[in-house]
Amino acid sequence: MSGISAQLPCDDGPASVLVVEDDPAITTQLVRGLTRAGYAVSSVGTGREVLGRPAADVVLLDLGLPDIDGIELCRRLRSRAVGAIIVITARGEESDRVLALDQGADDYLVKPFGLAEMLARVRAVLRRSRPPDDEVLRHGELNVDLRTGKVTMAGREVPLTPKEFAIIECLAIDPGRVVTREEIMDQAWNAHWYGPMKVLDVHVASLRRKLGQAALIETVYGRGFRLADP
Repeated sequence: MSGISAQLPCDDGPASVLVVEDDPAITTQLVRGLTRAGYAVSSVGTGREVLGRPAADVVLLDLGLPDIDGIELCRRLRSRAVGAIIVITARGEESDRVLALDQGADDYLVKPFGLAEMLARVRAVLRRSRPPDDEVLRHGELNVDLRTGKVTMAGREVPLTPKEFAIIECLAIDPGRVVTREEIMDQAWNAHWYGPMKVLDVHVASLRRKLGQAALIETVYGRGFRLADP
């Protein structure tokens, strides 16, 4: 099977996700999708309810709550050392994203967004906050070991730079999904990179040469990159 399971291996069972959203229709869709993906899901519609609950591994936090400002709630949750926080909101301005990230959010999703992308973001933040001892992303002959930082292709170890490893990690998390250039740049270079995006193409070209299967990494013009079927 390609990819990894939606929940990370852990002795404590499936990862817990708390949906904080006051729109019942959106809440229903998120809870259904996350539950089908194997997470232990709960939901609340106000900020006060969040503050009265035990910490979850991931909090999906809508900024437009009826009782507490979402940014303030994000700050208060982070001060309590809760798990990962992914902001979900219709506010797409750069200033809003920067403010949320500065106040402790781990990621930021602008509505509307696809279920596949949301699940990929959840997996990504869980990898950082709950790294298992033996997590390996597998796609055909490609193995990406997140614990050791080693990549093998058909059993052959492929020496990669940190940037190249970050790129292949982005793609191997959810094989087949198109990962945008912006997503890759944010993870491999960080959100504060202001250099030319062409640098990504240079690293992808080098990565293709090292893997020995140039067709494995597909360019989806105008969108980004994805791993092709083995």
